[in-house]
Amino acid sequence: MENRVDIQKSLEQLEGFEWHAPPDDATGLVKAAHSLRKRPIGSLNAHELSRLIGQDIGLPWLLPIAVKILGETVNDQRLTGFYDDDLLTAVLTRKSNVWRSRPHLVADLKEIIPLLEAVSPYIQADIQGFLTEAET
Repeated sequence: MENRVDIQKSLEQLEGFEWHAPPDDATGLVKAAHSLRKRPIGSLNAHELSRLIGQDIGLPWLLPIAVKILGETVNDQRLTGFYDDDLLTAVLTRKSNVWRSRPHLVADLKEIIPLLEAVSPYIQADIQGFLTEAET
């Protein structure tokens, strides 16, 4: 993992600031993001990571964890026929500037992608977009 981050710390601790409480009429996603920022990053599951990453929250700390999970679970796809498309999509659809400073994560994803089987056309489009963005 990048820079040996303490996964027992929350995003609030790692970033060094707390967000103000969300407004009462905030969406479920906004409320979830606020709540998840308070949890140790090592306790976040794939769904929770995909929600935060999809909103570009905590990327320096969460992307390495997400890529590790994707790499560890890619072989499970052959056994169960299931792969966490939400986490994969959240990771693949980050902008090229995110990847420029993380070439080691790009390399890891490029090793994972060929191992994926029977991905949907939507995920194929995300994969192509990632590969194009990663090359620029």
